[in-house]
Amino acid sequence: MTAASTDGSVAGRPLDGSPLVSVAELATALDSAHPPVLLDIRWQLGGPPGAGEFAAGHLPGAQYVDLDAELAAAPGAAGRHPLPDPEVFGAAVRRAGVSADRPVVVYDAGPATSAARAWWLLRWAGHRDVRVLDGGLAAWRAAGLPESTGQTPAPVGDFEPVPGQLPTLDAGQAAALARTGLLLDARAGERYRGEVEPIDPRAGHIPGAVSAPTTENLGPDGRFLPAAALAERFRSLGLGDREADEVGVYCGSGVTAAHELLALTVAGFGAALYPGSWSEWSADPENPAATGHQPG
Repeated sequence: MTAASTDGSVAGRPLDGSPLVSVAELATALDSAHPPVLLDIRWQLGGPPGAGEFAAGHLPGAQYVDLDAELAAAPGAAGRHPLPDPEVFGAAVRRAGVSADRPVVVYDAGPATSAARAWWLLRWAGHRDVRVLDGGLAAWRAAGLPESTGQTPAPVGDFEPVPGQLPTLDAGQAAALARTGLLLDARAGERYRGEVEPIDPRAGHIPGAVSAPTTENLGPDGRFLPAAALAERFRSLGLGDREADEVGVYCGSGVTAAHELLALTVAGFGAALYPGSWSEWSADPENPAATGHQPG
């Protein structure tokens, strides 16, 4: 496991409060003298880039960031969404206006499954104030707030990534954690159980991992459950009083696992991300695959 943050914060937690921001809080902040940088991270697995949807309507002042091209390296041996080259990532977020001393808010269409990737990457790269819009664009629209079309270039920011500020796992460390700690599988239950596998080489899960679908982090309104409810959920999955270095998360390719890490942070816990996730694990025939309802 890589070293955790050295600034005294809990892994994955903003230094000055919740990692989430409500629509009302964001609307107020955007009207202030020092508004946050606003990043649109709309993305769908197997779908077209979100740039077209962004151009048709987005939060005022937002800048679009392409998850596949700018928040991940090219697919390969390290999985479908490896961590991005820091220089490529840094150039993308600076182009979008991200500076070291200015708050950032990220959002997507609603569930935060892709916005959480940007939240985690910015924190991993050393940004100290990043939040996710709870409920995303869907919540903004439900509140009847205005949108913009097209895109106005942002003033270039000055943020320089310093990778490694949040802990990560490689395949061997993930396997060990599944035996000695708690490794959460953030994919849908049917993928964990090996009943279906729509995209990766093999079906199943890492032996010893526990099923924890990200959909169960949200309420019917698409917003995150309250912190106490999330804490109870994770304790019921075996979290207990484990320290952050005893807990890891993976998914299909390391994207929605960030959503699980966001929920854990809301609940007051820390954990490490396995960036390669099942896409890397299942591509290696030497790695075992377990199936069924219980941890293999």
